[in-house]
Amino acid sequence: MLNGLWLGFFVVAAGSGFLRWLAGGDATVFAAMVEALFAMARLSVEVMVLLFGTLTLWLGFLRIAEKAGLVDLLARLLAPLFARLMPAVPPGHPALGYITLNFTANALGLDNAATPIGLKAMRALQELNPQPTVATNAQILFLVLNASSLTLLPVSIFMYRLQQGAPDPTLVFLPILLATCASTLAGFLAVALVQRLKLHDPVVLAWLLGTALLLGAAMALLASLSAAALAALSSLLGNLVLFSLILLFLVAGALRRVPVYESFVEGAREGFDVAKNLLPYLVAMLCAVGVLRASGALDFALQGMRFVADAAGWDTRFIEALPTALVKPFSGSAARAMLIETMKAHGVDSFPALVAATVQGSTETTFYVLAVYFGAVGIQRARHAVACALVADVAGVLASIFVCYWFFG
Repeated sequence: MLNGLWLGFFVVAAGSGFLRWLAGGDATVFAAMVEALFAMARLSVEVMVLLFGTLTLWLGFLRIAEKAGLVDLLARLLAPLFARLMPAVPPGHPALGYITLNFTANALGLDNAATPIGLKAMRALQELNPQPTVATNAQILFLVLNASSLTLLPVSIFMYRLQQGAPDPTLVFLPILLATCASTLAGFLAVALVQRLKLHDPVVLAWLLGTALLLGAAMALLASLSAAALAALSSLLGNLVLFSLILLFLVAGALRRVPVYESFVEGAREGFDVAKNLLPYLVAMLCAVGVLRASGALDFALQGMRFVADAAGWDTRFIEALPTALVKPFSGSAARAMLIETMKAHGVDSFPALVAATVQGSTETTFYVLAVYFGAVGIQRARHAVACALVADVAGVLASIFVCYWFFG
């Protein structure tokens, strides 16, 4: 799947480039595509350098948590659920604990912690993989749920809106929460359908209903807060949880007589090894994405969508938000730039800007996640991972548009 997808990016970019040259007379498109190749190669190195520090830090703390027994404890607590969702993973396997920590970090918007923990989970799952270059069902389910971006506190979106002068930066909080839930549910159901998971099992139903009730209660509580209180809670909760996790790891390690310093260094060394192996995968994926963007293929797609919407007689205000949606699966920084550009061009509280902010907060950089997570363990055949992750992305975009018409229409 990844081979065809990667080749497809270049083929589509080439077709778009020749079309712009022959039909539009734009001879500079090829220079832009070549420049994008080198720019993305440079960006890959910059991203890897950032990952070096983050991975080294968090994998050091995770090694302490592992030796203190915290990861095993989480794994045992979730064994009944994951025995149904990931039957190939033995009950109590450390991967289950890492998966839980990763989901928690993502939900709270702790990106710096979520990625290293997620890579640790993927490496633990890889230990059970009988075909090291082919993704297992468990790895695919984990990656799709990770890429579906369930986020309860989208602090970064509030910050972007505040920077652009929004009188109520948290105005999109509930729309993002609804859209991100739709994205995660769609991704989960897509994987469950392909892998034929038994969702009617009482244990699975109990967990799903319990999670839905907790999310509903959290939404009701957070929706009752003022904008200022919600922004303050978001910042406090994120930083408090992050530091509390570190403190918990250290205290538990000390109580269990774990040599915390030596364990940290041991885990940090592992983080260094993981990061240095990511560069080839990052260069491959980011360069393909860069060429696709520079070729104008995304602009052609946007024009086609506008034509369809006009022909169908739909309200076309949402079309102005689609650049963010189109580039988000490929590049988080490009989507952020598109979001800010939409806010400046149409107004921070305009309908297109509200849709773009909701999309940005409820979808993920799918192909970057694929490159990093599968690249870290040498997976070359993604099987149905890409298709299911894109189902989650499409659901998140459609839910964002629907919810924004509902809230702000």
